[in-house]
Amino acid sequence: MTKGYLILETGEIFEGEWIGSKQETAGEVVFNTSMTGYQEMMTDPSYAGQILTFCYPIIGSYGINDTDDESGKISVSAVILNDLCDEPSHYQSTATFSEQIEGMGIPGLKDVDTRSLVSAIRKHQTVRGKLVKSPGRQSSLHSWGIKTKGELVKSVAVENYHYFPNSGPHVVLLDFGYKKSILKALLKENCKVTIAPFDTPFQEIQELNPDGVLISNGPGDPAELTPYFPTVKKITEAYPTLGICLGHQLIALAYGAETVKMPFGHRGGNHPVKDLVTGKVKMTSQNHGYAVIEQSLDQEQFDVLFRNVNDKSLEGMQHRTLPVQSVQFHPEAHPGPSDTEYIFKEFISQVQAAGGKAYVEV
Repeated sequence: MTKGYLILETGEIFEGEWIGSKQETAGEVVFNTSMTGYQEMMTDPSYAGQILTFCYPIIGSYGINDTDDESGKISVSAVILNDLCDEPSHYQSTATFSEQIEGMGIPGLKDVDTRSLVSAIRKHQTVRGKLVKSPGRQSSLHSWGIKTKGELVKSVAVENYHYFPNSGPHVVLLDFGYKKSILKALLKENCKVTIAPFDTPFQEIQELNPDGVLISNGPGDPAELTPYFPTVKKITEAYPTLGICLGHQLIALAYGAETVKMPFGHRGGNHPVKDLVTGKVKMTSQNHGYAVIEQSLDQEQFDVLFRNVNDKSLEGMQHRTLPVQSVQFHPEAHPGPSDTEYIFKEFISQVQAAGGKAYVEV
């Protein structure tokens, strides 16, 4: 076994056994509290540029299968875990955790004191780290994995259109780093889906003749995507629109709101969110490091629909006059509960009510 070290920019050093690719790396160090779903997490494009710490103490027990990937590759920069199980027990398993990350060129550490690491992240809030073979080599990675100006989105989004035929309304999925489960949810509702690159001009979206638009999740700081705010606003003014995670933040920013970097984000499958219309609490799957500042939201244009029970952060909103809704959490889950899956049905109902026509001439 080869020793490896995670060095935080705040000075702490965490030792473990090296697994996966031999390449050293750097990035923001985050943690996810979910008990299952490590395969979905690693392939979620929203984790691009991040070193993912698994809070659950045993990872790999049910192996890797051929159906649960959320994208075509592992998006995380590295993984940190405590106990690694490389003798999985599940009828769908086709590979071990170690085989998966090594095959995808992703490094990691096992046998790390992840409780102490999570405690350090919570203490320092946003913290970056370097995964190295020797503590003395930390100076070789000068940038701490920082990527800016939409580089992370460009690294995970599609470059060309992808069309999925079906019998229902046509939805354009504007891809900032979409999860495959979002596509599956739309297809389950019989939608025809065209996946379009995030930088698709509004005129080209019009030429696709959509009945509605879904603005996807994705990685990075939403405020760095300023060039695309005008297109997002035009979309919402012309078509029924649903924003998920980063998509939610982009809609808010396009209408003049502001976002803020959270202390250590929401990443897990058990985040309670209150529906302010019904008063009921839903358990949600979340993966984000930024939040919309509720006080910055134009209350004359938007109603707040959902609020986080734990920290009171804004979790969802709806335009007062346009069929535009957005949520900070993931209604498609995977991993996580399906309490809010109905949001896709509500979106499709809005699309159908619009009658397949742009409702405002832009």
